[in-house]
Amino acid sequence: MPRHESLHALLHRVRACTICADYLPLGPRPVLQAGSGARILIAGQAPGRKVHASGIPFDDASGQRLRDWLGLTPEQFYDPSQVAILPMGFCYPGKGISGDAPPRPECAPAWRAQLLAHLPRLAFTVVLGQYALAWHMPEERSGVTQAVQNWQRHWPAAVVLPHPSPRNNGWLKRNPWFETQLLPEVRARVIAVLATKGRHDRTT
Repeated sequence: MPRHESLHALLHRVRACTICADYLPLGPRPVLQAGSGARILIAGQAPGRKVHASGIPFDDASGQRLRDWLGLTPEQFYDPSQVAILPMGFCYPGKGISGDAPPRPECAPAWRAQLLAHLPRLAFTVVLGQYALAWHMPEERSGVTQAVQNWQRHWPAAVVLPHPSPRNNGWLKRNPWFETQLLPEVRARVIAVLATKGRHDRTT
């Protein structure tokens, strides 16, 4: 990272990134959102095909469900001065054996630490899925379900949630406590975090 580089300049470099171009079936199109005053970080997996087309994070059924889980309006969710959205891979990785392929492994080492260093006001991190879990909570070795069940371990700084994809409808049916017990706590935490947002936060 160039010395004293602004978040605006860093985001410009990230959005011009091509380090994975040879492996991306639709070519590079990094999709992310960040503002220097953001209070909430959403650490996801990688954009899907629809998000790749629109360039808007979580512009799909997963995003609708995630906003409901967090109790956020679209206006709040897409306000970078409130919410940063940094998937583990910024570009659509293509199809895998089951669903989309994993995030490209080159992305997080290249950019993640630099971006997080520009987000000093983060107070609550929402970790979605196994790849974000491995990066943000490497001590959680028993998998996403166990980490979700042990949600109080990282509370109130962070919470692990299953990915909001419709592919996880079966998981939600098998774990009804998630919606009745955990999500009310998550929504209350989101409200509390955003209520303490400083007047001088700047959007980038």
